[in-house]
Amino acid sequence: MTSIIRRSVVVTLLVGMVACAGSVPSDLGLHAGKLAACPASPNCVTSGSADEQHSVEALRIDGDAQVAWASLVMLLKSTPDVRIVTNEPRYLHAEFTSHLMRYVDDVEFAMSPDRKEIAVRSASRLGYGDMGANRDRIEWIRGELASLD
Repeated sequence: MTSIIRRSVVVTLLVGMVACAGSVPSDLGLHAGKLAACPASPNCVTSGSADEQHSVEALRIDGDAQVAWASLVMLLKSTPDVRIVTNEPRYLHAEFTSHLMRYVDDVEFAMSPDRKEIAVRSASRLGYGDMGANRDRIEWIRGELASLD
């Protein structure tokens, strides 16, 4: 009887972990050259937002845009629990998976060499709030890239 209960608990945990990943949003990518707007929920930030709740500063490019982009890619590849899904010359989509609960957040970057910036968007797939995790993530990336200069 105990082995049946153990198996049941393991199966429940595995199903729960897979469910935490959520499904890939349909609005990812560039739309008319821009990243998608955030939904009304407070679990998303983007440099393209006019409202304070969702607004975050784009990553500034000092120097060569290709070098900045390569530094970003290198940072993401060296970060645990990050998987680069799409890496195109001016667009990048990465999945960040939380360590404990295995929640997946989608983080996007769009390079604009002429504007000397990389637009950013970080959004949770599941839930309503994120306790500032998406904003903190973008600020962490900004700090890490600044330390490479």
